[in-house]
Amino acid sequence: MATTFSTRELVAGGIFVAAGAYFALESLNYKLGTAFRMGPGYIPLLLGSVLALLGVGIAASGWQKPAGDKLLPVPWRGLVLVLATIGFFGATVRGLGFVPVAFISAFATALASRLNSPLFAALLAVALTVLCTLIFKIGLGLGVPMFGPWLGQ
Repeated sequence: MATTFSTRELVAGGIFVAAGAYFALESLNYKLGTAFRMGPGYIPLLLGSVLALLGVGIAASGWQKPAGDKLLPVPWRGLVLVLATIGFFGATVRGLGFVPVAFISAFATALASRLNSPLFAALLAVALTVLCTLIFKIGLGLGVPMFGPWLGQ
């Protein structure tokens, strides 16, 4: 009897296993320590191992599934908007400041989905900007100005 498996889940599981194994093996170059006195390699070893185990689980879950994987079209709009937003954030956060860049980045990323309207994207961007400002600027004291020199601050 021929065994069927989902190629998509096998490949996804393999990627997770490879990434997890890489980080776990690289963490062995650092001092591990113990659970109570963690060294710099402890968390990467732990997270890499968990990632590899999740990959094994993903690959195993596709073992008895039918092999009829249909390729979906590449979501170019989302891919371009998310990647461009990451570059925009890094290139402009010091010049524009944290608040405008966080808002623009959240707005553009929300528009990456065709299911979001511009109104919802704006509301989401406002909420995320307020939350990120509270967490990173006020709570953690991030050393980036709220409004940057490009805006006359």
